Amino acid sequence: EVQLVESGGGLVQAGGSLRLSCVASGFTFDRYPIGWFRQVPGKERREGVSCFSISDGRSDYADSVKGRFTISTDNAKNTVYLEMKSLKPGNTAVNYCEADITGIYTCPGQGLPLYDYWGQGTQVTVSS
Repeated sequence: EVQLVESGGGLVQAGGSLRLSCVASGFTFDRYPIGWFRQVPGKERREGVSCFSISDGRSDYADSVKGRFTISTDNAKNTVYLEMKSLKPGNTAVNYCEADITGIYTCPGQGLPLYDYWGQGTQVTVSS
């Protein structure tokens, strides 16, 4: 069973930083792309934030977070991180860790598609 468990969200002032973590289980961690997407509470739209190809170390980011967010993994811990710096009120959202185990997607490759598996999410709130 694929499981993705996020943590690290919270309340931070604009300009601050947070590091989100996601522990993955139930699949071969270093074989498939993994990433993050966000959803603003009350809104249906989901937006890809970042993806990471563990096999070759390549990554991709939404234009709105390039230069501020960094995705990385600790393969020994089956954990993916999202380091978020210079946070803005517009970054307020529930952030979800996601994984593709279909083999359909590459990262970078198809923009930032939403993968088939995700966790319960972690809330990030940025105050002005």
